[in-house]
Amino acid sequence: MTGGRGDRAAPPTPHGHWEVRFADAASAKGWESLAQQARENTYRARITMRTTPRPTIETPRHHRLKGALAHGTHRGQTCEQWQIEVTGGGRVWYLLDTANDTCWITFADTGHPRATDRR
Repeated sequence: MTGGRGDRAAPPTPHGHWEVRFADAASAKGWESLAQQARENTYRARITMRTTPRPTIETPRHHRLKGALAHGTHRGQTCEQWQIEVTGGGRVWYLLDTANDTCWITFADTGHPRATDRR
């Protein structure tokens, strides 16, 4: 997505960091909602995806999704899917594209994702 007049300038990715990109428009819109609700936490989530998208020790706030959600597909490539809990209900899901050192944000929202609710 190319920015236009008045859009926020995205910082360039430093050498050795992962690129962070939106997989679709819905995740970009959700990211903006998260940033408006919890600016500092959303900023930290971005830094985490850039520096340690696959932590050696998972935490309840940053872990790989389980079951059918453990993997996702982006442009025909199957990738690990991870979650960062940005707020009590707000989440970011992203796919790890290890071939391109890119985190593809597939879900971002201020509300808890229904896909993880048990029936």
